[in-house]
Amino acid sequence: MAKRNALGRGLGALIDDADNRKEHVSSINDIPVENIEANPFQPRTKFDVTALNELAASIKEIGIIQPITLRKIDDDKYQIIAGERRFRASKIAGLKTVPAYVREAEDNGMLEMALIENIQREDLDAIEVALSYQRLIEECQLTQETLSDRVGKKRSTIANYLRLLKLPTVIQKGIIDKLITMGHARALVNVPNTEDQLSIYNQVLTEELSVRKVEELVRKLDEPDEEITENQHGSIPEKKEKYPIEYGELKDHLSQFFHTKVDFFLNNKGKGKIVIPFGSAKDLERIMGILDHLNG
Repeated sequence: MAKRNALGRGLGALIDDADNRKEHVSSINDIPVENIEANPFQPRTKFDVTALNELAASIKEIGIIQPITLRKIDDDKYQIIAGERRFRASKIAGLKTVPAYVREAEDNGMLEMALIENIQREDLDAIEVALSYQRLIEECQLTQETLSDRVGKKRSTIANYLRLLKLPTVIQKGIIDKLITMGHARALVNVPNTEDQLSIYNQVLTEELSVRKVEELVRKLDEPDEEITENQHGSIPEKKEKYPIEYGELKDHLSQFFHTKVDFFLNNKGKGKIVIPFGSAKDLERIMGILDHLNG
């Protein structure tokens, strides 16, 4: 039997407040990976191996923030409706179970009603709202325009929430844990480079930057002709330095591995240092845990 996922308030409670009549299409469960099969009608047939491995590393470190959606097809057998990429990455990460929404009935009207009711709750964080919007679009086949009418929100508002799901997992978790606000997150979404997103995110945690300050940093990233220097409160993301290609690749790999912008300092003699920044005491513990695991 699939067991219920004990996530507490938050994602685990996203649907649980709906009445019993709706719960069977909406609850989050931990489903054994071996009991899940791919959807034969999945339109995507090719998955980028590098991107999958990066997602797997993130899942191994932080877990799955966005549950997959399954359809029950037999006793203890499930088929993927949405989330095959997350499912594949979870297998690479070695997970034995994955959190999933289980659809036991083909009743989109019931699911739609439960999701829309829960979106109106005041205690949902921005990621929970974004996940609800995405489920309504993916599972209930609603367009953003139709969804706008259903929930009484502007289409641009819905689009802004959905864009949050494109942020790195560590930043999404920061939104859930209330380390940053929706305003901070909306500014970070406009940064095209993941490395720069993580760098600014860590600055927000370290320096307690305001939303306006983050927006200023983002604007400066888009001004290549203007020199960006360190200010009185700390460092501002600098332009990318010219490294030999092997150093650049290593820097990118370490940044992805530690989920923070790793800096290289290299002199003309080939000597230098590697700097791994952290945004808080909790973030330092996370990094130390990774290093301890490597030494274990």
